[in-house]
Amino acid sequence: MKSELLLVLALFLCVSSKPLSKRKMNNKLLLISFDGFRWDYDQDVNTPNLDKLVKEGVKAKYINPPAITMTSPSHFTTITGRWIEDHGVVHNLMFNDTTGLRVPHKATLKRSEWWDNGALPLWITAQNQGLKTGSFFYPGGGVNYGGQAVDRSLVADHGHPDDNETEWRQNIDTVMGWFTKDDLDFVTLYYGEPDNVGHAFGPETPERRKIIEQIDRTIGYLREAIHKSGLTDHLNVILTSDHGMTTVKKVNEIKLSNYMSLLNLTRFDLLDYGGFGMITPREGRQQEVYDALKNAHPNLTVYKKEEIPEHFHIRRHERIQPIVLLADLGFNINSRIILYINKGDHGYSNEEMDMKMIFRAFGPDFRDNFLAEPFDSVSIYPLMCKLLGVVPEANNGSLSDTKDMLVDNSDAGKHLIRLSEGAPLKNGLFHQSNRL
Repeated sequence: MKSELLLVLALFLCVSSKPLSKRKMNNKLLLISFDGFRWDYDQDVNTPNLDKLVKEGVKAKYINPPAITMTSPSHFTTITGRWIEDHGVVHNLMFNDTTGLRVPHKATLKRSEWWDNGALPLWITAQNQGLKTGSFFYPGGGVNYGGQAVDRSLVADHGHPDDNETEWRQNIDTVMGWFTKDDLDFVTLYYGEPDNVGHAFGPETPERRKIIEQIDRTIGYLREAIHKSGLTDHLNVILTSDHGMTTVKKVNEIKLSNYMSLLNLTRFDLLDYGGFGMITPREGRQQEVYDALKNAHPNLTVYKKEEIPEHFHIRRHERIQPIVLLADLGFNINSRIILYINKGDHGYSNEEMDMKMIFRAFGPDFRDNFLAEPFDSVSIYPLMCKLLGVVPEANNGSLSDTKDMLVDNSDAGKHLIRLSEGAPLKNGLFHQSNRL
């Protein structure tokens, strides 16, 4: 009898030691990002489907993006749970300050060397633990990490239209097929709106309100597609963004050539991209550049790299240039000429309300009619790991920011692995481990 008990115990320990993700005991997860969806965009538009999610799911008052409020840095923070200084994607453009290389945003989406800096995104971590993952147009999803690719990946080509509602629905159908036919566990889906409309027309315009109505219809279609696919009780969905948007006026352009000679004093710059910029001075000219710009314009803040506030979480990465510029809300930083193209823009301080982003969630593991307090987007990562039953990589997020959203925040449902926060690692990172 004793030997039989020992055998049963040994079998139990053997089974328990297997990752739960491989036993398919966790629900599937879909992360959808609507680029440039400001936290309050649904407040002046008729959005019945988003309104329904408030009652049938979770809404956060708003989400704080990382300090560089741009598409690529923010999306990679969400998918890695790491601050920008820890994951290294510091701009929408891939660049080299020695050679002068500048690669446009869409082209960087296929360049592994820009994204693969040691911080593993959730797709790869989940795959390494037995799950199947996919990325549909999501920034960073179309490259290799240590030679490993996402199981299913689509990357938008340059010039691909972002606002075709029929295609939006087709994309949802494709993703539903990934879940049902290909048995993927985790998929990220990216839409380029309302960012493009916000840039072209501004955030406080009829055009922006119209695209939000289109997004709301798409969310309604998503709910129907989930039901038709038989995934209502098996799929959690997180809807979020990467940054907000603010109005820019022509009179608010800051032209740096009015205050210094860029040709004589600098050897590289990343300017003309909204409210954030970086400069690499010529050798021995850093102080001269700093002094020329420090008090040049009342709506421009200038930092030496070592002076960047710690809470920005950007200064420790080598890709951050020696001089960093940040404009006040609504002001654009230009280099030599004024390129007044965008009527709305981002790239401003993540402390500005116009830069805050949306968060909604629904599905079998989320509570109904729950309003969450604001939190940092870096904490979406540990939430996703918990939902998937994945042991997270070291990350800067905190599960305590989101655990109350879940049906049972002690274990997020009996089928989920518990995650507990451990001791902090270097650079403020936390490693979270699974415990049964």
